[in-house]
Amino acid sequence: MAEAYDPGNIFAKILRGEIPSHRVYEDDAIVAFMDVMPQGTGHTLVVPKAPSRNMLDADPATLGPLFAVVQKIAVAVKKALDADGVTIMQFNEPASGQTVYHLHVHVVPRFEGVPLKPHSGQMEKPEVLAENAGKIRAALGG
Repeated sequence: MAEAYDPGNIFAKILRGEIPSHRVYEDDAIVAFMDVMPQGTGHTLVVPKAPSRNMLDADPATLGPLFAVVQKIAVAVKKALDADGVTIMQFNEPASGQTVYHLHVHVVPRFEGVPLKPHSGQMEKPEVLAENAGKIRAALGG
């Protein structure tokens, strides 16, 4: 049996403004913000406001707007950070590597010869997150 959605998860708290975040984009359905434990420079998370544990239980109507913004953020992070490419990742349930149980998509700018950092629990300095968020917002035209 599938686990129930927990409205106390950290992304739900970020969406409600209970925990601060470095937001780069927001519309009626989606928020994008910097990952505080980035696997690479400019690692951004794209999160629907609609509650779902992951893609397996999401309302299909959530997915179109989500992935339209994922594309927009991917283009912006590539431009903002002068990246060589972009990795898009999305995990479902613990066996896949999911650790926060609110649907989200990772957008990670990639650079030739630079491997992804492990998700070590090492938090990035807030000033670095703020600087990268500013670059991405500028690339988005905002």
